[in-house]
Amino acid sequence: MSEVTRVLPAGPQPVEARVSRAGIFSNEDWWSVWIGLLVIVVAWALFAHGSSLKWLAVAPGKWKTLAEAGQGLATHWPNYLALFATFALLFGTVLAVLGQSLSRFLPSFLILFVASLLIFTASAWTQASHYNLEAPLIALVLGLLVSNAVALPEWFQAGLRVEFYIKVGIVLLGATLPLTLLVWAGPVAVGQATIVSLATFFVIFLTGKALGLDQRFAAVLGVGGAVCGVSAAIAAGGAVRARREQTSMAITLVVVWAIVMIFVLPFAARALGLSTAVAGAWIGTSEFADAAGIAAAQAYGDAARNAGGAIAGAPDAAVQAFTLMKVVGRDIWIGIWAFTLAWVATTRWDTGADGVQAKAEVGEIWARFPKFVIGFVLASALVTWIASHYSLADYRKIVTPDLVAPISTLRTWAFTFCFLSIGLTTRLRSLSATGWRPLLAFTAGVVVNIIIGYVLSVHVFADYWNGLGG
Repeated sequence: MSEVTRVLPAGPQPVEARVSRAGIFSNEDWWSVWIGLLVIVVAWALFAHGSSLKWLAVAPGKWKTLAEAGQGLATHWPNYLALFATFALLFGTVLAVLGQSLSRFLPSFLILFVASLLIFTASAWTQASHYNLEAPLIALVLGLLVSNAVALPEWFQAGLRVEFYIKVGIVLLGATLPLTLLVWAGPVAVGQATIVSLATFFVIFLTGKALGLDQRFAAVLGVGGAVCGVSAAIAAGGAVRARREQTSMAITLVVVWAIVMIFVLPFAARALGLSTAVAGAWIGTSEFADAAGIAAAQAYGDAARNAGGAIAGAPDAAVQAFTLMKVVGRDIWIGIWAFTLAWVATTRWDTGADGVQAKAEVGEIWARFPKFVIGFVLASALVTWIASHYSLADYRKIVTPDLVAPISTLRTWAFTFCFLSIGLTTRLRSLSATGWRPLLAFTAGVVVNIIIGYVLSVHVFADYWNGLGG
């Protein structure tokens, strides 16, 4: 949801409200599209001329000692300075156009960027994967600790643009998911992702309604569990015009369960004697966030690498299978659920002041459809066209390192900004006011997710996944 969306009540809006959101430069949704596509087009132009965006899309390299980490920061300080300036220029320009205070945003964003850089550096420690220390998760935990221990100054809130950062990140995510990957992934991965997405959504949604939750809240919870957590919850919240606190609660539940699954799934997979590829598929089917899932799959792959043959399959197969299931199969559902729920909310759930069913209008569906999803699709289509000129092997060898990898790095920066902002704006005590019903509804989806994912990965499609693992 954009800042404008937050102050609008649920239900059909007057014409004035719709007009204020109609312009393609009028809100964060559209601006996230333009920023994301601008970055992708620049990266593509450099790639087409034999260059790359790698110099700007910088991230700390692996390190063993603090001296190595410090040396890496000192060596690349011009890159980090340029990256900060680029982010500040892009985000600051948008916020200035939208009437926000740059005098508050820029100092706040500088602190956020420096904290994110330190978090990125911590996640680059050679032992970080052993402890599941992925940058977005470190950012979330650190943010929660700080926000619930001390009172942050009011001016600092100007830089904590949770939804703006995640929207830009989602558009950049599209560039890492060419539709060609669906063909390369095969019908099994796509089919399994579809089964899980549908089953998990309806379990959470119907359980939530049975427990008396508002149907908009139940829908946001359902999509958060069915797809990719934070990104999907924000997209669904905008589509149905859920209240801000409802979207925040969904994000919190997603993140809590994602962290739990980082430890539970690899442990359970090893106890059950699963191969790396099958375990990766199960993790991809059952996890709720990309960063958390990658951490879990990487941890299982590392365990296989150090197990001396006790775990079957190639170590890298865990992350490969996870990527097909989660990043390719399930994340594609962001746009599908956003459009579907925008249509359902407009044509079925909205009523006028007199309680009469509101007249469905195409314009109203369009007004509430999360525009950043369009950027996600356009980014995916552009990279699909580029990928169509390559085989899978050449795509991984040529396109991925020089075009996709830099965009993926910038996406991780955006997600880290988002997760740190979520932590810094979340007060755990305030969440208790929502009661136990949202937790119970979401947990029901978690249970079903794990069971269906296990059955499909281990029993129904095991031969496919094991064949993938080599």
